[in-house]
Amino acid sequence: MSTDSNDSDDSGHCKTPDSDGEVAEEIAIIAFERKMDTAEEIVEGIGARYDSVDILEYHGDVFEEYWGEYDCFVGLMASGIAMRKTAHLLEDKWDDPAIVVVDEELTWAIPITGGHHGANQVAQDLATMGAIPAMTTASEAAGKQGVEARAKAMDLHVVNGDSTVATNLAVLDDELGPVARLDGPKAVLVGDDVTVLKRNSEDGVVIGTGSVSGADKETFLAAWETALEQTDYDRADVEFVATATRKEDEEGLLAAAEELGLGVVAFEKETLLEHEGPTPSKSKELIGWPGVSEASAIAGGRENELVLEKIGYEDEVTVAIGR
Repeated sequence: MSTDSNDSDDSGHCKTPDSDGEVAEEIAIIAFERKMDTAEEIVEGIGARYDSVDILEYHGDVFEEYWGEYDCFVGLMASGIAMRKTAHLLEDKWDDPAIVVVDEELTWAIPITGGHHGANQVAQDLATMGAIPAMTTASEAAGKQGVEARAKAMDLHVVNGDSTVATNLAVLDDELGPVARLDGPKAVLVGDDVTVLKRNSEDGVVIGTGSVSGADKETFLAAWETALEQTDYDRADVEFVATATRKEDEEGLLAAAEELGLGVVAFEKETLLEHEGPTPSKSKELIGWPGVSEASAIAGGRENELVLEKIGYEDEVTVAIGR
């Protein structure tokens, strides 16, 4: 059984045609016959977010039979079964499919391989159905955005996968900073501890946004649309949403970005101070942070400049547009 969502507009995942596997687009749910109803429930719940979702009935060699045909396997089974049946197939984290296991009651979603290469993504999607995502990758466990997650949010892909060991350690130590942008033609020499990211699409604009605590999804969506209407750009031109780390857990912001299929990149205080915008902000006097919307739009833009200075919406959300 499969579902195809190529015509759907509600995908929450960037498309990476020449990606090294940061996202999952084609997944297979492997389930015992007695668990087929749950498998179909998963398809109903998250299927529209993927290019395709197939349901495969479990047998002893099912993983081996379909290895390499899917970006991620969702094992509707005990983790021990999935581990024993796939251990001998694993070769390289950048080439191997991701694996997530989930119980029949949809209580836990546990990435066991490929956390940064689709498994965490699928586990987070299963969380919308009530499952608790048990992610153990270091950056996610520390509540930080790893290099692969940042690439996904910005619609980029990793060129040199081995480098992410060093750069994700820098993420954990708060030493990585923002993604540096370089336009060519140029020849660039990098070391083993430099992760090279390549764009998946043409350059667009960045929505920089801040808010009062608790602003809802509809307010964010309306504020962003109002801001874009004051520029020559529209929703299709937006690369991602940028904000501050102190706002990265705002549920309304995250829900609005997900509805539009956009990633969210959160910048640290030091980065925003380096890219402070022209509009004065009370937060600078009160807590030492610059205005979030302008600074994050500038920091995220390829040219580090504003297309639209900060506007306020309903005294709840602020928006700036950068490029």
